[in-house]
Amino acid sequence: MNLTLTTINNIPLIQQGDNLGEIIARQVQIQEISPQEGDIFILAQKIVSKAEGRLVNMSTVVPSADAKKYAEITGKDPRFVELVLRESKSVVRTAYNTLIVEHKLGFISANAGIDHSNVRGSWGDDADWVLLLPENPDHSAEEIRSFLQQKYHCALGVLIIDSHGRAWRNGTVGITIGIAGLPGLVDLRGTSDIFGFRLKITQVAAADELAAGASLLMGQASEMTPVVFARGFPYNLREGDLQELIRPKEQDLFR
Repeated sequence: MNLTLTTINNIPLIQQGDNLGEIIARQVQIQEISPQEGDIFILAQKIVSKAEGRLVNMSTVVPSADAKKYAEITGKDPRFVELVLRESKSVVRTAYNTLIVEHKLGFISANAGIDHSNVRGSWGDDADWVLLLPENPDHSAEEIRSFLQQKYHCALGVLIIDSHGRAWRNGTVGITIGIAGLPGLVDLRGTSDIFGFRLKITQVAAADELAAGASLLMGQASEMTPVVFARGFPYNLREGDLQELIRPKEQDLFR
């Protein structure tokens, strides 16, 4: 069993309206990669958000009373906090320099995934530009997958990933925020281990495991490798979505 992860090189700086499928296919051809049944393309959230025009200049944002209140607690720019609140269902935790929310997409994250890094707009102060997550990452992944499947005439998977912190461990790790054509969760309950014991609890966050591996190659700073090609994913492809990976609130013991 082999799992290979390959960066798709020389992806240009993405602009609003760019066709990511076309850009990926062009670079795949240059690298002489021939996609086949079961292969997966993993994309950094940033290039999807940029292509979908999710850049916002904070000079256009008027903070609400709630945003000003949380800005006092966290020490963050009230305009930035306002954007976080707009992208969120609820505020989970606050402290100095910390704003943890439940994103509209259902997961818990810092700052609703809004980011300053590797972001630049076409006018104004560069420091005022931020990037929001895609509005519907599952749909974004499906559009890219449809384009690539039509081009290569085989069943493929697409992941959109982002870097998130974790409640009980230091550091960020790549996780899935959008899925098309592969399982988010693989349920191993009822299968046997090497001694014949039937598993009762084990469910594998397979998409997140793949996202973490791809994130190692993508990096976090100036690497400019926002697309990774995966071959050898050890589970069968099927239709999947982000909600498989979201623990229902009533089962969340840590809120």
